[in-house]
Amino acid sequence: MESREMASRERVLALLREVRYPGLDRDIVGLDYVRSVEPDGERWRIEIEARTSAPEAARAIEAEARARLSAAGVAHELRMSAPRAEADGAPAQAPRIEDLAPTAGRKIAVASGKGGVGKSTVAVNLALALADRGRRVGLLDADVYGPSIPTMLGAAGARPDSSAGKLVPIQAHGILAISLGFLVEGLDPIIWRGPLASRAIEQLLADVAWGELDELVLDLPPGTGDVQISIAQKAGPSGAVIVSTPQDIALIDAIRGVHMFSKVDIPVIGWIENMSSFECPHCRHESRIFSAGSLRLELERLGVPLLGSIPIDPAVAGGGDEGLPIVRAAPRSRAGAAYHALAGQVLAALSVPAARG
Repeated sequence: MESREMASRERVLALLREVRYPGLDRDIVGLDYVRSVEPDGERWRIEIEARTSAPEAARAIEAEARARLSAAGVAHELRMSAPRAEADGAPAQAPRIEDLAPTAGRKIAVASGKGGVGKSTVAVNLALALADRGRRVGLLDADVYGPSIPTMLGAAGARPDSSAGKLVPIQAHGILAISLGFLVEGLDPIIWRGPLASRAIEQLLADVAWGELDELVLDLPPGTGDVQISIAQKAGPSGAVIVSTPQDIALIDAIRGVHMFSKVDIPVIGWIENMSSFECPHCRHESRIFSAGSLRLELERLGVPLLGSIPIDPAVAGGGDEGLPIVRAAPRSRAGAAYHALAGQVLAALSVPAARG
């Protein structure tokens, strides 16, 4: 019985994979819209979460899903639900937001739905570009599982002093920075469960003498789990930016990041397309290494604008390894100029009400 039941579930999921988001070449299973598929006697109970700001798209998805299931002779009861934060009819109460570093100015969370998209590189160069605009800027390396900020700032061997029971952040390239990487030895692995990781972030926020800052850039861990949500709640960000590479496989996770911040009532002010293109240093021909994903249209529907596109430049990665970020090493390069323009876009977005995911 179990094997037949599982085969039937796979059949249902296969049918749902044929349902595309209107106008996009992505199916609703791949987009994580299918919330549950459960047997109920002779039929299947299916719940699809309408994770889109376009009601006409939700209606089209529901109609196509019902049509495909019925045409295949699958007895079903299909329910379209609101996003999890507003499920069961009434808006859920947003989790309580704290600000454990009230003197550290406006908090800017830099997040990504997945690793490997250059989130920390963006966070470092954005912080430096903000400082170049005369801002007093701090950078908190909240990526406790893989703290890379000390290396990127050329301060891997630095150890923070303490004053009046609080850590004094490290000064590097005109900004203040704190990271768990300043407090652990070398390449020791950092293996923590969620609650311990969240507690470490609370200490890095509350037990650091940030002084009076204009902005504090938060480099969050990649992903969209409880640790990321906890960090967002404890820091009280003024806004979040999502970092992604151009292709759909990364944009899917970027959209999940938008929904994550929506759950804790933090505005997503925009997204950043990293590694957008490559310019040949010899012929100056510009090539897009990654295909441009169609899911950027869904980000537009969610009210999340593109804040900037950062080109691929070997000097960006090299500067991160050498502790000399591109904004300092080559501020007039295409990448350096893109980061300075990005800083302006972020400041402008923070000065006006931003769309929520």
